[in-house]
Amino acid sequence: MSLCPRCRRQLPPTAPACPACGAPRAGGPPALDLVLDGGMRVPLVSDMTIGRAPGSTLRLEDPTVSRSHAVIRAGNGDGPQLEDAGSSHGTFLDGARLEGPRRLQAGSRIRLGNLELRVERRAGEAPATANATIMVPLGASLMLGAVGGPELSAPAAVAGPAPRLRGGSRLKHLPEDGRWLLQSPDGKAIVHLDEADGAMAALLDGTWSLGDLVAEAERRHGTMGAARLARLLADLGDRGLLGGVAARRSDPVGFDDRSALQRFFTPREWTVSGVGEALDGVYRRGGWVLFTKAGLTILGLLAVLGLAAEIVLIAKRYGAPFIVASHIGLGGVIFLLGRVLVVALHESAHGLTMASIGRPIRRAGLKLIGIFPYTFVDTSESWFEPRPRRMAVAAAGPISDFVVGGTFAIICLALPAGTVRDIMFQLAFAAYVGAVFNLNPFLDRDGYHLAVDWLGEPGLRARARAEMARRLAGQHGGAESSRALRRYAVAGLVWSVVAAGLGIFMTLRYLPVMKAVAPDGVVWLVLITAWALLLAPVVLTIGRPLLQRVRGA
Repeated sequence: MSLCPRCRRQLPPTAPACPACGAPRAGGPPALDLVLDGGMRVPLVSDMTIGRAPGSTLRLEDPTVSRSHAVIRAGNGDGPQLEDAGSSHGTFLDGARLEGPRRLQAGSRIRLGNLELRVERRAGEAPATANATIMVPLGASLMLGAVGGPELSAPAAVAGPAPRLRGGSRLKHLPEDGRWLLQSPDGKAIVHLDEADGAMAALLDGTWSLGDLVAEAERRHGTMGAARLARLLADLGDRGLLGGVAARRSDPVGFDDRSALQRFFTPREWTVSGVGEALDGVYRRGGWVLFTKAGLTILGLLAVLGLAAEIVLIAKRYGAPFIVASHIGLGGVIFLLGRVLVVALHESAHGLTMASIGRPIRRAGLKLIGIFPYTFVDTSESWFEPRPRRMAVAAAGPISDFVVGGTFAIICLALPAGTVRDIMFQLAFAAYVGAVFNLNPFLDRDGYHLAVDWLGEPGLRARARAEMARRLAGQHGGAESSRALRRYAVAGLVWSVVAAGLGIFMTLRYLPVMKAVAPDGVVWLVLITAWALLLAPVVLTIGRPLLQRVRGA
């Protein structure tokens, strides 16, 4: 991984310049700017979509510009290229209508409808806001977006982690016309969508996560699929046709068909302002060192050596779960406080990685799932980055868990017996519990998002669980049946069983130590509660279909 020498953000391997600040890569082609009417300069550092549609990187509110007019691709070291995106009036480069992609160079002139843009060599420093939201008057036009990728600030906040159409909306396919019609809940507005956008809108039912939708858009439309999805979500959000999971209960036309148990475990969130800016400041003031080769090497060593130290601690029964200074109650409190600390560092790792790729954090704060409190950092903006960057953001949290757990395990192994050593053991234990939990591919956590990107299978969790439920219920085959789904379902179940088994083995190994410091009833209450939490994913996955099979028999 290489970092920009100016802003310290990550540099994509083939990018001619930094997507965040526009600084050219050493030895790369000359840095170019797109110059708009009025003199505003926009660095050509990454793929850019141009049109009237909300969510376009360069949004031009001019009636002669199509909703999706043109695309500028950054290229692979040979300079940016311009391509028409199916516009009504065509895209012209130096007076000639584009019939295919054409390379841009200093002095090029681009005409989009009645508007003309020009390309110039960068004379000095690149704009400091290359990856920030920019508003530029352009005659009667407005340009808004992030040069590093599609801007989706307000619509993303509305869409939530699982975007859905507003309750009461009607979506109709007209195959003979090659389009779709989307009617608002009050029936007063009808939006016409082409085949591609209509097919994506049909997936907005609240069951597909934003990550799944991006993966599906890339499968259907290639590298520009994410940008196309961003435009669609932004457009629907601006028209009031996009609802969010969090807004479902207050949606006046929605219907809440969730069970009481589902409502109880639905996350409740409280946003804290300023967290994203604070994490970005931490990154700029020295956090970027963690993303250098030396920093990543040190973190890797801590994770590996720390895991070895934890194995030694368990093998020699140094420390014990939930016990500090011979008190099981105090140990439980330290463990819970340790979980709060580990989760905060886990989410901070996501946030710092977002800062390293130049993506803003729109929301952060506190979350309550059932009775369990968590902190959260919204990383949905990362889903509009290339796949390696998305995976880096998702992996940052579990890596943080292993690094934190490893650090405390090494300290615990080095300390003599005593209260401080007991505390270090609880903190390491809390971190490793978090790592196993977050890597479970059956939960909507980091492990699942990594699996979706690695396998390129959108909607993987829901489809695999449905496949396993059919199999366990005795219903073989089905439209979604496939070997990949069955393998994923089995692998997820094996992960859950092995993780639960390791947790139970560890607690049983320390059973004599725990009984020596607490009454048997208290010890067994703690253990049974811990085992129930460990086995919950397995029971929830296989319990209902097995019950259906028994009832059917």
